[in-house]
Amino acid sequence: MSSEKATIHQFRVVPNPAEDSFAEDFQDYLDSAEEPEVCPLCFGAGMEVIVGKGARLCECRKQKSHSNQIEKVKIPRRYENCHFQSYKVISPSQQKAYGYSSKLAMEYPAVDQGLLLMGTCGVGKTHLAVSILKALTERGFSCLFYEFGSLLKQIQDSYNPNTQSSELKILSNIFDAEILVLDEIGASKPTDWVRDTMAHIINTRYNDKKLTIFTTNYLDEKKAEKEESLEDRVGVRLRSRLYEMCRTIKIEGHDFRKTFDKTTQIKKSR
Repeated sequence: MSSEKATIHQFRVVPNPAEDSFAEDFQDYLDSAEEPEVCPLCFGAGMEVIVGKGARLCECRKQKSHSNQIEKVKIPRRYENCHFQSYKVISPSQQKAYGYSSKLAMEYPAVDQGLLLMGTCGVGKTHLAVSILKALTERGFSCLFYEFGSLLKQIQDSYNPNTQSSELKILSNIFDAEILVLDEIGASKPTDWVRDTMAHIINTRYNDKKLTIFTTNYLDEKKAEKEESLEDRVGVRLRSRLYEMCRTIKIEGHDFRKTFDKTTQIKKSR
């Protein structure tokens, strides 16, 4: 008789998914504020058993995987509820911007240009940019969001020897992302360092043919003599580069934040 010990495998009893009570229990699990230690559908195995059909990836793993993907995109919590479905189209230019944005999200990677969404505050530029990132993330593409001022601050902080990050590490993430959103380009004071950093980022992604989506409050035309155009903020060379990299879409409309503020004031007065 062999002296080797037999391996004992542990089995779990999997309930029949066809039972109504089981489906209700799993829905309660999804809706609960505090998740139990073990998923009642797969019992921690990660695979859902379908009677008579086989097994498939459990919903608990799908939701966790999707949440992890969204976190990697670095979308600020302020925009976590931004989707194409929640974008309110009021003006014709908003309809046009919505059309180009949703088309890009559906047709990528069969697209040649990114988008430059320009317009005044509160017309939904960032909303559309985030919606594109979420849609492409769900399709499995590597996406990244950065507000340009915050990106510059991170790079500056990397020069501090006490920080754990480095300029190379920060920029490598920017360069490696298949789809990048640079929000509020031109908002930072255009010093030589800011323009050099901006040029380095844009030129690298331009040369690597990486899709980039920009948003800006600055327009190409000036409405008043003292106003600055986008070209004034980023320089002639970079504005020229953006013409080739992106389709420019000017969005016009009312600032939705003012409407939100009025609604809030009405609720407070009641």
